Amino acid sequence: MIGEALRNRAILCAVRLPHVEQEEFECSLAELEELSATAGFVVVGTVVQNRPSVDVTFYLGRGKIDEVAGRSDEADVLIFNHELSPSQGRNVEKATGLNVRTRTEVILDIFAVHARTRAARLQVDMAQLPSATPRIFGKGIEMSRIEGGIHMKGPGEQQLELDRRRIRKRISDIREELEVLSVERDNQRKRRVRGEKKIAIVGYTNSGKSTLIHRLTKSAVTAQNKLFVTLDTTTRTLWLGEGLNAVVTDTVGFIRDIPHGLIESFRSTFEDALTSDLLIHVVDLSAKDRDTKRSVAEETVREMGGGDIPVVLCFNKADLVEEQVIRSCELTFPGAVFISAKEGSGIDALRETLRNRLGWEPAHGFEEKTDDRI
Repeated sequence: MIGEALRNRAILCAVRLPHVEQEEFECSLAELEELSATAGFVVVGTVVQNRPSVDVTFYLGRGKIDEVAGRSDEADVLIFNHELSPSQGRNVEKATGLNVRTRTEVILDIFAVHARTRAARLQVDMAQLPSATPRIFGKGIEMSRIEGGIHMKGPGEQQLELDRRRIRKRISDIREELEVLSVERDNQRKRRVRGEKKIAIVGYTNSGKSTLIHRLTKSAVTAQNKLFVTLDTTTRTLWLGEGLNAVVTDTVGFIRDIPHGLIESFRSTFEDALTSDLLIHVVDLSAKDRDTKRSVAEETVREMGGGDIPVVLCFNKADLVEEQVIRSCELTFPGAVFISAKEGSGIDALRETLRNRLGWEPAHGFEEKTDDRI
């Protein structure tokens, strides 16, 4: 998938609906461009449309689709910042002559490259299979052939139904294998030293989680300025002082507008996080949409069942912002820690906070806030 993407020029397509703020829309579109680049696409243009509602036939309006069709020699693929229905995808491909991909499919392309363990590869496969079902519609006359013949009862089954059945069977097989792997991981956790504290690092993708675990544990953990470099969980031992060791685990980053089914596919990735004594929620302080990203991460943790786990809010990349931004956040989020994982500043304060929270301070999980704008 990524190898093919390297040869593909892409036009990004997005619709801004009335309830979406301009800044939120622009950040989401910029994120789509970053995702596309990470997946190996060369973005050659962007098509944006303001609409009161999406077009039921093409998602974009007919005029915009004609505009895209007129630029078909510039690109090989259209990447939509939204989920399309199977019929919308087919209609756009027919009208423009270009392949169509969605935001979720691009994310899965990236996941497929970064999956290293058996569990992660199975999770990617399971996440990709549901989208394969609508894709098998409208692929030509071969999809409508009937299997039948001598000694067979009736005319046989349409190839389409056979493909659906194979996909359902594959999903079922993957779930069974993931359950076996889950039991194995659970047994490994039980064999750990009794009384050893467990910490998980969570947060929005590219917030600096891998850099932080490297800084805390002096371990060789991959840290790059790209989305979803970390997919498999990474666990290291963290020394917090005399007589206090912890096991710290890095996790895959969260991202906005992820379909619920995709979250479900990667639930087992967060098993270590959900059995932790403490979460470090890393937020990119330099991101202009940091509040949205923080909220997405908090909501995802709640959806995964980790809303009651104590949390240390850790604002990273403090070296990239003005001092007044830090002061404002300190007032809004008492108890938060401000660091630069890359430069190493604030790490001692974070260690002290972790010691306190694991030792004697009261626990507080993710709580709804009524006014948390910065």
